[in-house]
Amino acid sequence: MTRTDSRRARVVALGAAGALTLTGTVALAGAAGATPHGGKACEERTNDTVAELTGCVTLDGVMEHLREFQGIADANGGTRASGTPGYTASADYVQERLESAGWTVTRQPFEFAFFQQTSSAFAQVAPDVATYAEGTDYAVMTYSASGDVTATAQAVDVVVPPPAVVNSSTSGCEAADFEGFTAGNIALVQRGTCPFGQKVANAQAAGASAVVVFNEGQEGRTDVVQGTLGAPGATIPAIGVPYALGSTLDGDTLRVAVQAVSEFRDTENVIAELPGNTSDNVVMAGAHLDSVPAGPGINDNGSGSAALVEVAENLAEAELPNTVRFAWWGAEELRLLGSTHYVTSLTPEQREDVALYLNFDMVGSPNFARLTYDGDQSTFPAPEGVPVPAGSDQIEYVFEDFYEEQGLFYEGTEFNGRSDYQAFIGAGIPSGGLFTGAEQLKQEYQVAAYGGEAGVAYDPNYHQAGDDIANLDPAALDQNSDAIAYAVLTLAYDTQRVNGVVGEPVPGGTYQGDPQARQYRLTPPPPAAEGGGGGHDHDHGGDTA
Repeated sequence: MTRTDSRRARVVALGAAGALTLTGTVALAGAAGATPHGGKACEERTNDTVAELTGCVTLDGVMEHLREFQGIADANGGTRASGTPGYTASADYVQERLESAGWTVTRQPFEFAFFQQTSSAFAQVAPDVATYAEGTDYAVMTYSASGDVTATAQAVDVVVPPPAVVNSSTSGCEAADFEGFTAGNIALVQRGTCPFGQKVANAQAAGASAVVVFNEGQEGRTDVVQGTLGAPGATIPAIGVPYALGSTLDGDTLRVAVQAVSEFRDTENVIAELPGNTSDNVVMAGAHLDSVPAGPGINDNGSGSAALVEVAENLAEAELPNTVRFAWWGAEELRLLGSTHYVTSLTPEQREDVALYLNFDMVGSPNFARLTYDGDQSTFPAPEGVPVPAGSDQIEYVFEDFYEEQGLFYEGTEFNGRSDYQAFIGAGIPSGGLFTGAEQLKQEYQVAAYGGEAGVAYDPNYHQAGDDIANLDPAALDQNSDAIAYAVLTLAYDTQRVNGVVGEPVPGGTYQGDPQARQYRLTPPPPAAEGGGGGHDHDHGGDTA
């Protein structure tokens, strides 16, 4: 690659010599080298030491990109969701910044199933009158069609009281279940053995005007059904309700109303590469660029996206042992589609060339905790069926090294496959990353470590319109942007601890060895902490069955 000198001029104010720009933290060892060489501004330097790179990656720089994302959302209906003009403008912005910095940028297009709900209503009309609340009493199925239907609910092969065995109801799973069904009625079916999309397709073929799916009824299967039909294609509205409500609706007159867009659209990933001395040991880092349709997505995940842009711009002049590849993923909010498309598009040889993957999905939550994906599973063994490739523990320790040197408390969070690292670990690629919490509630013990408020979500505006430029904790965003810079640079120099490929020590690095001896590690968290740090439990469209 030929690096360009046409980088966008941007003066980044540095702190005092020898100090990082982290709020309320101590300086890294060796940070005295943070003074620009010969007074050069950051964009004119190589930034190939820890002190230089972290000194130039600043909160002001990250916020510059976040303000751009907010402005893009404001100009495009308040959203940056994949398949909308707001996403395309976000991708254009990332490409322009990275190309101006000298990175080689490509766009990887793919088709995906788009869904955006704009309104809904659910009510009982007769024999009694009742109006139900979305989220509490019902949920619209992802990929539901639009429609406004008032008709009689007709039960289809339901089991009330619930079957003794969980996931055994076959209600609506076969066309024969709808023998005798009255066309125009609302099909009342029960969760069970087959996908919701199959139930709705059978109901639609039988002439149903809408579908209400109620939960199966056993312990753990009583709440509102929050599901997905899997893909666009339905022509009737579909909602889910809890067992207690759904099991009483047979024969009642109901109103089901949904207004939504459900169709296939095109979107893309943005991939940027900085060649190193070798091309077969690639250090990858990624963040999803899309928001949910409901809002601008500034914390989720403008924060990770902006931090990566800031690191990339300040790393562009470095000549590194390993190739570095950054990715901004599309359609993450609809079941991790962009990252999955990327990994599955790689040849076996290309997958082998990827040494590791770092994931940054929400790094500035307003009621944050400092969480690292638990690659050594010392606190949270991975759920059954979720692989944790060898070397993932060492990636966790890289982030811990940084937090330890800063004197910052941190914790593990479950490696559960609920963000864009999922496709990478499925392909056997060691992975790790940072997370500051989503909809789970902050625990009492965490307030002493991080500040904030117990009993309140790490991000109270998660997946809502309020996830805007004010929905951030500046200190967390600042600290984690430097942690990202530290980890990328450290591994760009040497991945030996992860995959055995020997490089060279990163200038200014602080590898500490035995993680069990670390002062600031909260492992395991106190018993009162359920889920210790709040696992990343994105709602990517609901259950399929």
